[in-house]
This record gives sequence, C-alpha cells and structure tokens, in this order.
Amino acid sequence: MDLKKEFPELNRNLYPQIEPYSTGFLKVSDLHSIYWEQSGNPNGHPVVFLHGGPGGGTSPSNRRFFDPEFYRIILFDQRGAGKSTPHACLVENTTWDLIKDIEKLREHLEIPEWQVFGGSWGSTLALVYSQSHPDKVTGIVLRGIFMLRKKEIDWFYEGGAAAIYPDAWEQFRDLIPEHERGCFVDAYHKRLNSDDLETQYAAARAWTKWEMMTAHLLPNEENIKRGDDDAFSLAFARIENHYFVNKGFFPSDSFLLDNIEKIRDISTTIVQGRYDVCCPMMSAWDLHKAWPEAEFKVVADAGHSANEPGIAAELVAANEKLKSIIKKN
Repeated sequence: MDLKKEFPELNRNLYPQIEPYSTGFLKVSDLHSIYWEQSGNPNGHPVVFLHGGPGGGTSPSNRRFFDPEFYRIILFDQRGAGKSTPHACLVENTTWDLIKDIEKLREHLEIPEWQVFGGSWGSTLALVYSQSHPDKVTGIVLRGIFMLRKKEIDWFYEGGAAAIYPDAWEQFRDLIPEHERGCFVDAYHKRLNSDDLETQYAAARAWTKWEMMTAHLLPNEENIKRGDDDAFSLAFARIENHYFVNKGFFPSDSFLLDNIEKIRDISTTIVQGRYDVCCPMMSAWDLHKAWPEAEFKVVADAGHSANEPGIAAELVAANEKLKSIIKKN
C-alpha cells in the first residue's frame, strides 16, 4: 500500500514543541527508578516512545512526531539512561528487565493498550515488547531497524562502517592498542568498566562520537557535540556496550525474526534511511522479507537519525496513518 495514495491528506510535518502535563519516577526494582512523562491529550490514544541506544534517553523533540490533540504521548528513560537512576548503571539492566518496566509503566498509568514507536535500539525493544505482549499493542512504528545480530554489531564496531567513515573510525580505533583490536566491543567493554573513572570517560567519549559522527547523511555538529557531554556519553556507551557484549540477552541471533508470527497482524510501518550506516538497510530488508504485511518505507536521501527531514516526515505520516485507522474503527 502506498501511503500517499491511500492517505493523500496525511500530515508529514513535525508538530510544534509541547510541554508534559505530568511527569514522575516509577520505582521498578529495589535499585532502579525510571523517569516518565506524559504530554498531548490526557484522554487521547496512548503511544509509548522507546528511545535508542540503549542508553540514549529521551529528549523534548521526541514528542513532535505525534499529533498532541489525538495522542496521549508517553516518554520514559530506560534503566540507567537520561533522568533515570542510578545513572549509567549496568546491574539488573537487561532487555527482559526493560520489557517488565514497560509493562509496569503501562499498568501504573492505567493504560489498557497502546501504540508502540521506536527507532534504532528502540526498534529492537519495540519488536521484543510487541512479541512479548501483542495483546497490549494497537499499532507499531519502527525506524532504523536494529535486531542486534552478530553481523550488525560487526558491521558497525568491527570495521565495516569504517569503509565509509575512515576518518571518524581512526579516532574510535586509535584508543585501543593494536594487540587488542581483534574485538573492539570487548576492548571497549574493558575500558568502560575500568576502576578508573577517567579511563571510562575517555572510552565513552570515543564510543559515543563514533556513533554521532555516522548517524546523519550530512554531518550534524550539534549531534557530534553530544560526545563531549561526559554524563550522556557514559550512560550511552556503557549501556550500549553492555547490551552488545551480551548479544541483547537474546537466546539466539535470529530471535526477533523467528517470532514475527506473534505480531504479523498488528498494523505496522517500517521507516528506513537508504544510507543508514549505523543500522544498515540489510536489517530492515530482512525484516521486510519476513514481514511483508508491514508497510515498508525507504527514505532515499537519509541516514540513520530520526531527525533527518525525510525520515521525520515518514514517521509523522506513519503515526497519522495509524490515527486514521483508529478513527475509522
């Protein structure tokens, strides 16, 4: 189905900035508390935004993908990320802990079912959550597909993407001595978990800058500067690396593709930048082949970031399409 033909009136522009109408912290374990917020229409259709990384946290601009008059927009920071506490903590921090947290938040907010929206690692989490609780999901929007398979991790962290960004790669590579370069994920893991905080910070800055320098089709200086923010970088790098070393805590490499049957009939749109270097299109393509029922939109002039104009437009349109379906029902 072509969105433009089927829904010619769809808005494709980001909505204006809005402020939350409620915020709070939910204690999800003896150790962890997660920050959550709600914006938009308190009586609207609930949608939960799942941020990337893992460890990336949410930002106010994330609210702009949704019509605030129609949607009750829920954002939260996953364990150790953003405003959630303890910061950058890896204890009790697994995919399955996060799935339980999403359910605890849904129950805390007294939401029977909701739409799920996620990009990059958020697409991973959206797939796992939806496969775990399909009866709680009204629709799904995915962007920059990442399924945490070995070939995806190897592409980005073991030299594949270096073919396109050799200049940025040098800075990532050179922090690690030559004799440890057999596996960069393991070498960074050692430093991100060092007893010396400065060693952790140096590794976190290099890890984060590598991703920030490759996330847009055209370099985005504001994004790259996030690598200089030690608090952000530490959570981003430590949590990402922790999940990657542990292979997403999945029982098999193809776990997400093997469980598509559980969500096959949920209305879904997949949005993918053609020149995404962080999460190359092979993953979105594999997902599309396994799940042809889902709408598949390739943005010809975009990389990875949700903030690139073409991707943002398709994400807004995907939410508008789901809004139209809900209104018809």
